This record gives sequence, C-alpha cells and structure tokens, in this order.
Amino acid sequence: MPRTRSHTLPAPVRSSPPTALDIGKVENDHVVFENWRGAADLPQQDPPAFTPPDQRTGFAIMGLGRLALGEILPAFAETLHSKPTALISGHPDKARAVAKQYGIPDHAIYDYSSIRRIADNPEIDAVYIVTPNGLHPEHLAAVVATGKPVLCEKPMSNTLEDAILMDTLCREAGVKLMIAYRCQYEKYNRAVIDLTQGGQLGKPRLIEATNTQMQGPADQWRMKPGMAGGGSLPDIGLYCLNGARNVIGEDPEEVFAWTFSPTGDSRYTDIDETTAFMLRFPSGAIANCATSYGAHESKDMRVRLENGWISLENAFAYQGQRLFVARRDGDHESVSEWRIDAGNQFALEIDHFADCIRNNREPRTPGSEGIRDQILMTALYESARTGRPVRTDTALRARGLTPKTVS
Repeated sequence: MPRTRSHTLPAPVRSSPPTALDIGKVENDHVVFENWRGAADLPQQDPPAFTPPDQRTGFAIMGLGRLALGEILPAFAETLHSKPTALISGHPDKARAVAKQYGIPDHAIYDYSSIRRIADNPEIDAVYIVTPNGLHPEHLAAVVATGKPVLCEKPMSNTLEDAILMDTLCREAGVKLMIAYRCQYEKYNRAVIDLTQGGQLGKPRLIEATNTQMQGPADQWRMKPGMAGGGSLPDIGLYCLNGARNVIGEDPEEVFAWTFSPTGDSRYTDIDETTAFMLRFPSGAIANCATSYGAHESKDMRVRLENGWISLENAFAYQGQRLFVARRDGDHESVSEWRIDAGNQFALEIDHFADCIRNNREPRTPGSEGIRDQILMTALYESARTGRPVRTDTALRARGLTPKTVS
C-alpha cells in the first residue's frame, strides 16, 4: 500500500499591517492613492472616478452612419460620466441591431418623424447629431423643440446663414449647444496649444497644417453639394483652419486661397477636390494649410516658433498622434518626443458636454465657434473665386463677433 503524505499550509507571514500608501483613501466618494513610484518615473494616475451608471448623462445618437457606429458609440465605453440611452435613425432594422448591442430598449428607438417624442424620455439628457452637414439645421431645430441640449458634428452647417440661425434658435430657446470639434479635446492637440501659447518656445511665426485623403466612389454624401456644402475644405480642411486658429489663439485678419478640381472627374463638378490656403494673424503669425480628396492620407501639423518647433504627426486623426518638440540645448539642438496618455478623444468630448450640462457651463466649442469657421470658410471660397485676399476681421465684426487676439 502506498504511503500517503500529509500536506500542511505554511504558517501565516507575520508582518506589520498595510499602510495608507497601499490602502489609499476615500476623497469625495472616490478612492485615491499616494504616489508609490520614485522621482525618476511619472507618478501613477489615480483610478478613474466614474459617475454611477444611473447618474450618468444620457445621450441619444442621431444618425447611425460610419462615424456614429465606428467611433462615437464605441467611445462611450471609455467615458466617465456619459452613456448612450437612445437612437434616432431612419432605418429601423439597423437601429434595432445597434440598440441590441448597446442595451438600448426598443422604446428608446426613434425615427426622424418622431423626434418630438424624445421630450418624454427622461433617460435622454442630450442629443448628439451625427447626420450629414446639410441636414444639421433641420435636425437641430427638431431637437431644440424638445428642449434637449445639442452636441452637433462639425461643420456646423453648409452655410453661414444656417449656422447663425442654428445658434440663434438655441439661444432663444435656452438650449445648450456644442459643436463637436474633437481635436480641441484630444490631449496631444491640447499640449500643442499649451506649448505654443505658454511662451516657453517664444512667439509662433509659422504653422503648417495638412489634411488629405483619397476619396472613393461618387455615390456618397460627401460628394453631394447639398449634403456636404463643399468638398475637402469643409470636411477635412476645417481641421487645419480650426486647429491653426486655436493653436495661435487668434482669428486671422486676412485669408487667401486656391482651389483645384481635376477636369473630367464628375465627382468634382460642383465641389473642390484640393484647397490650399493661407491665414494671416494679427500677431504676425502665418498659417499655410492644405487639404485634398486626391492625395494619400496625411494629417499633420507643425508650428515654427522663435526658440524651437513643434511637430504633431496624425494631428487630425482618430489615433496615432506623435508629438516632437525641438529646442536648443547648450551647443546642440535637442528633439524630444512627448508621450501622453491620450485617452479617447470622442469620450473626452462627450464627457466635456456632459459636465457642461450637469454644471450649467459654457462648452469650450459653442455655436459661436462654428460660426467663426463658417465666416472664414466663406471668405476662403471668395478668395479662391476672385484670386484676391479677403479681410476677415471686418467680416467677423459684421456678424457681431469680436475677433480673437492674443492677450
């Protein structure tokens, strides 16, 4: 008969109890820890401070196209204070399939003819409009009638007149409006803004911003003037325009533009394939920008300053940003790469609006921000048509907007 072996557990380790460094502490209903890392390493961030699920800001997503399904709805998994609670779509089969994925009940699915019913749904605190540009005014008006705050994709509309009407409608109804300039919430872009305006590298002199991509078939809304309001400029060139303005912290006082569309390509009969433009700012800085539907994808921005330069690769992309900063270091130039815990830019944008709603704050990118860009794009198209520079500071004042200048 084989002999059996007895197994005993080791004696418990006798040691001092865990300290506050390991346990952490509760502050404002959230657990925080003291930094446990040495001075040579970055301190570890505190655990995320999530809002309880039943207290999060509920968003209805209007429009279930590629952007909504590929980026915006998935981003809610990374939000701290928001959740999707309803869908608005003209395609019931698609809406039901998406609702099932996100746990949205059937009664929270609406079509465009029943938008008024969202007023009766207390789970909807805001509506994110993700439909083609030309539909924004109509859809915003329908939401404003329900009293729900609006987060609207950029560009705000096809025309300056529509943008002004949209903003006026929200203000008169007391409805909060934010334009979804996601890059203004993305952390690498924020770092470029802070670096440029912080003065460490001196005054900015030149900005170079490029946003290009190869466009495909003609049978899509971006290639239809009534839906898109233009070609590459309002769609992807807007990132260069808005990015340059916010990095410098000013509105340009004069603009100049050229457009090009290839002959024989029916896709560009009524819209611009390629637009290059310059912005001259009151401080003396100049931005050289280019956008195209006919060049391989490139989404970069560079800032040339008195005492160094900043380069942000993939500045306008959904992910993949890389930030490089150059400056003198003694008798040589030093180029450093910044590594930032970027997070999801759509989640940051959505949570910002949720905070504005809960605490009654003005969004960083209100309707007036969209109007400014519409004024400038109108001027750019005028310049391209006439072949002459166009003053934009007077155009801004004519619309009741004070041009932004460096303080």
